[in-house]
Amino acid sequence: MGRMAGRRALLAVPVLLAVTFGVFAVAAASPFDPVKAYAGTAGLTASQENLDQLRANLGVDQPLVTRWWNWLTAALHGDLGESSVMRQPVADVIGERLGWSVLLAGTAFLVAIVLGTGLGVLAARRPGGLLDRCVSAAAYTLEAAPAFWLGLLAIWFFALKLGVLPAGGLTDAASDTVTFDQVAGHLVLPASVLGISQLPWFFLYVRQGVADALDEEPVRGARARGLRERTVLLGHALRSGMLPMLTLIGSRVPELITGALLVETVFSWPGIAAATVQAATSVDFPLLAALTVLATAAVVLGNLLSDVLYALADPRVGFDG
Repeated sequence: MGRMAGRRALLAVPVLLAVTFGVFAVAAASPFDPVKAYAGTAGLTASQENLDQLRANLGVDQPLVTRWWNWLTAALHGDLGESSVMRQPVADVIGERLGWSVLLAGTAFLVAIVLGTGLGVLAARRPGGLLDRCVSAAAYTLEAAPAFWLGLLAIWFFALKLGVLPAGGLTDAASDTVTFDQVAGHLVLPASVLGISQLPWFFLYVRQGVADALDEEPVRGARARGLRERTVLLGHALRSGMLPMLTLIGSRVPELITGALLVETVFSWPGIAAATVQAATSVDFPLLAALTVLATAAVVLGNLLSDVLYALADPRVGFDG
């Protein structure tokens, strides 16, 4: 396992380098002016000389490769730079928001895996049955539903119509303290919406995998030996049927990140979504690069997690093979 992780880490280095350079290249070609975004309304009346001086102070007057290289060498020494739009160090911007984004994404991923696996197993027991047809139809419908549309629908129904859950934010409007109860209550809607948006793929993979496993010779043999149906389903078919789903975990990470950004925006969740939008529209080079590296690293780790889980679930797969 150590060798496999080492190889993946080495392969991730050129990927991260290419991604960060791409961010600087795209930002440099953007029509947005980072100097005017930094200056705000004062930039409308500022002289060209003052704007040029501000451009030099921000370092955006330097060539693309120079800006990228200066950021990269500083980042390797632990300095991610200063966010021009947030007016604070990039590390602080990410540190203040990353925990809330991880909480939302982690909870949503757990919801998707647990519900998708449970419904997939139940549907696979009787392919073509009422439960299978209903859940499969709902899954295919949810595949086409954008996460932000599900979020707006959830706010209308649960927050406005029923009034049972808060519409957004991290705490109640009248509260000036962050408590566990308030965070848990405000987390229910965004985590559920994000989890349900990811659920169809887990359900469909588990359903197909378990259904195929039930027709395999080892499972038929277990039934012939008189084992209980529950033991056959959970002890034999589920383990074999879960293998394709494990490979799905890594591939769903990019979609999870994208969905989390949309859901955070809809529910005013204090994660990295707002910082990402502001960094993109203001061409904040250091913050854009750091957030992109973070997202790329999450994808790499997700793929590595899939490989590790697959190897643990199937003894025939070697860690170093």
